Amino acid sequence: MNQATNQAAIPAAATAASPGSPASSSPGGKDDPALTALQAALSAEHAAVYGYGVVGGRIAADRRTQAREAHDAHRARRDALRRAVRRMGGTPEPAAAGYSLPFPVPDGAAAVRLAAELEERVAAVYADLVRAGEDGLRREAAAALREAAVRAARWRGTGVPFPGLAERAAPASPESL
Repeated sequence: MNQATNQAAIPAAATAASPGSPASSSPGGKDDPALTALQAALSAEHAAVYGYGVVGGRIAADRRTQAREAHDAHRARRDALRRAVRRMGGTPEPAAAGYSLPFPVPDGAAAVRLAAELEERVAAVYADLVRAGEDGLRREAAAALREAAVRAARWRGTGVPFPGLAERAAPASPESL
């Protein structure tokens, strides 16, 4: 796969919107944690849609339907997130022209690993949105987290106790207690 040097990396976790990005220049801006988390989820869905394009090109025929369904689910979530960002007064983050993959994907086995990795990363971002959102947004984020965790378990063959949280574990600071 030819990767240009200006490609964005597939997000490893949710990050705050960069200064000058739509989340920080819109009403509520960088001070609105829900909008920031929503933009991070949108960025993760853009990356997942891209990643599943790679998965679809390498996956074995017996799992192609599973990859297509996951791709469609991420496209639907991406479109819903765009609408949600607009409802909150923001401008949806655009997709990057391309994304750097976390590892080479030369064959079907690597494509399965990539699919699981994409789902785990998306789940982590939705965990942040669950924390930042309220009411309907929180429910939608929890549903998206659950769906990503189920897809990750199907790709990996196993699940994790707390999807979206294992890689986020950090020692508690005195301020968080």
